[in-house]
Amino acid sequence: MALDGIVLSNILWELKQNILGGKIDKIYQPESEEIVILIRHKGQPFRLLLTAHPNHPRIHLTTQSKDNPLSAPMFCMFLRKHLIGYRIVDIVQPSFERIIKVIVEGFNELGDLCSKELIIEIMGRHSNVILIDENKKILDSIKRVTQEVSSVRQILPGYIYSLPPSQDKQNPLEVRADACFTFIDKKPNLPIQKAIYQTYSGISPMVATEICFRAKVDGTILVSQLEAQQKQQLTHHFMMIMAQVQSNQFQPHLIQEDNGKMFEFSSILMTQFVDKQITHLQNISETIEIFYSKRDLQTRLQQKTVDLKKNIQTNLERCFKKKNLQLQQLQDIKNREQWRIEGELLTANIYQIIPGSSSVTLLNYYEETQPEITIALDPTLTPAQNAQSYFSKYNKAKRTFIALTSQLKQVDDEIKYLETILNAIQSATHENDIEQIREELQEEGYAKRKIKNNKKKKSVKGKPLRFLSSDGFEIWVGKNNYQNDELTMKTAHTTDLWFHTKDIPGSHVIIKTRQQEVPNKTVLEASHIAAYYSKARDSSNVPVDYTLCKYVKKPNGAKPGFVIYDHNKTVYVTPEESLIEQLMVNK
Repeated sequence: MALDGIVLSNILWELKQNILGGKIDKIYQPESEEIVILIRHKGQPFRLLLTAHPNHPRIHLTTQSKDNPLSAPMFCMFLRKHLIGYRIVDIVQPSFERIIKVIVEGFNELGDLCSKELIIEIMGRHSNVILIDENKKILDSIKRVTQEVSSVRQILPGYIYSLPPSQDKQNPLEVRADACFTFIDKKPNLPIQKAIYQTYSGISPMVATEICFRAKVDGTILVSQLEAQQKQQLTHHFMMIMAQVQSNQFQPHLIQEDNGKMFEFSSILMTQFVDKQITHLQNISETIEIFYSKRDLQTRLQQKTVDLKKNIQTNLERCFKKKNLQLQQLQDIKNREQWRIEGELLTANIYQIIPGSSSVTLLNYYEETQPEITIALDPTLTPAQNAQSYFSKYNKAKRTFIALTSQLKQVDDEIKYLETILNAIQSATHENDIEQIREELQEEGYAKRKIKNNKKKKSVKGKPLRFLSSDGFEIWVGKNNYQNDELTMKTAHTTDLWFHTKDIPGSHVIIKTRQQEVPNKTVLEASHIAAYYSKARDSSNVPVDYTLCKYVKKPNGAKPGFVIYDHNKTVYVTPEESLIEQLMVNK
């Protein structure tokens, strides 16, 4: 994560350009650790996002609007009381640290002009949003830090605010070129890359690596082993980057993998990533928003699916345990036909058997060679009773086999169904998809309904994923069983093509043919999509069946997402994420 002092300096400059002098109009708290402030400036509305999330703490302008809780959290109400109507008079970044202070002025309840500071500290799991008054007294914070949490620095109402403990780092904006290595040389046994970011505040490991890369110096060389010319080159590029920051010559951009996956972002050009894609954007807020939008969604989805995954895993373990017991029972009755034969042999030779015998040897005329067979007997039973005992044992085993065969099919069907739920959770791209899955599990009896009132909550339907093939054909993908049923049985036309991984849990995929012949390239692309949105996403040579939708049927009483089909063809593909990203429409 590259949200260092340089990026924050870029954000600071952007905030000053847009909201300095603006008036705070509204405040929301859509998430427990996230604040959104609506600001009006020169007739323009702006949204300022501050989040103290331990994984993605940040501050920037945003264009996204989120659903807010029906009743505002206490901290949100507190901020509304103290900040609404106030004007932003200054925004500062103390000592080039990962801290931003938004200084506001306004009139309190008594009509007196007063000043307050809204501070965001970006420090990983110690990140916080803090409101203080003009006397530096803490009014409140989004996270209260008690003595039990930190013995060094408490963040509680009534306490005097102080900056986080200094790590004896220098402000890189204040250092002169001739003194650049004065502080670095104090760490002779550290690699130069590490020494740079441990000496100067606001410098991330990525920026330190960039300085070394531009200077053509190996970042792993110890400070004590550097030559004078290498120090000169490092100082030159260090000062060049700092000059860019001081003159606000920022170049916000995204750094992506070849498959389009987000890798990093920066406010200064990263020349070290020669094998990555660089996408330049107009401002740093847009850059950060694009970078984090997908990560934030994934985090929220993971949080909302923890209980679902645990529920499914518990039920799967129960099914596998049940299946193992049934297979063991089948193993125990595998000799049932032999028991019938032994019963018939005893009946046919009943007068040759001496009462009270513990065994008898007879010819087995059920085999061509008629070998001798020794049959165990219960000496307390008559020969007829012994024969009947074998028939009873056979008949019981026969009934057990019929019952177990049916039960095994039910267990296998249940395992397949539960695995489709796990695949649906993996394919979810929106919180509505998760709610649909939760609703389905409640309908099928795997989860309890939470009854809060008599009014039935209207379920919100998620939308299927949409792709566009290289030949211009629409491809639709269901993300859960409800969407699969809707897509296949209602949305699709009989002449559309239907795809599904062969005997593998996965999504239903439809090519909207528009009653035209579908090129082989589109068929192959749809097969890749079907394989990717299945349990075999990370496998190779995945079999994918496809057929016309008119050959796909849903049996009466079948679970959601279950269908049968015929007249199908099979292709084998290895799913590629880069192709999926390339074809996706609603990213």
